[in-house]
Amino acid sequence: MAEQPLPMPTRADFDEELARADTYGLLAALLYAPPPEALLAQLRLAVTEPPGAAQAYLQPAWQALVGQARTLTTAQVHDEYDTLFGGVGRPEVYLYASHYLSGFLHDQPLAALRAELTELGLTRADGVAESEDHIAYLCEVMRYLIAGDDAAICNLARQQAFFARHLHPWVPALCDAVQQHPAARFYAAVAGWLRAFIDIEAQAFEMAG
Repeated sequence: MAEQPLPMPTRADFDEELARADTYGLLAALLYAPPPEALLAQLRLAVTEPPGAAQAYLQPAWQALVGQARTLTTAQVHDEYDTLFGGVGRPEVYLYASHYLSGFLHDQPLAALRAELTELGLTRADGVAESEDHIAYLCEVMRYLIAGDDAAICNLARQQAFFARHLHPWVPALCDAVQQHPAARFYAAVAGWLRAFIDIEAQAFEMAG
């Protein structure tokens, strides 16, 4: 069979991939630590229409997030982060995949993840305290798989496989835990946006086969 030429990507394709990568990057920044004032200031000034082809589905969740950023002070957002995810000992809400997949931290899901990250040539940076199954770390891996330059690794098949194994099975439960917490306001909106985005990603990967 003669080899068929691949369709050339359009500008819209590039914009959509950039929007996906940026979304993962912003989610990572919001969930890794209390967001700095500069990031919250950008959110407060953001347009209320999210970028990308999935605008209609994502817009209500994005508007809720921007609305909370405009309503709450930076100190209130930081206090909320510490209440939900910080503190000494057991946090109110865990941000680690192993907790939701096995019920234990640093369990088999983390070992499997580390093996896959080694295959991808990725390692945790020096000085990073959080384990690799932290939601922010996983979002950064997806960002890399979308926007990285190594086509042998940064491609749709790798994105789909990584998403199916390490994000989609547990992120909805994380979103439930955040949104059901009585102290969650800003992060309830973050969880709503995360849930909507993960839903869109799952549908897109399913359509891609």
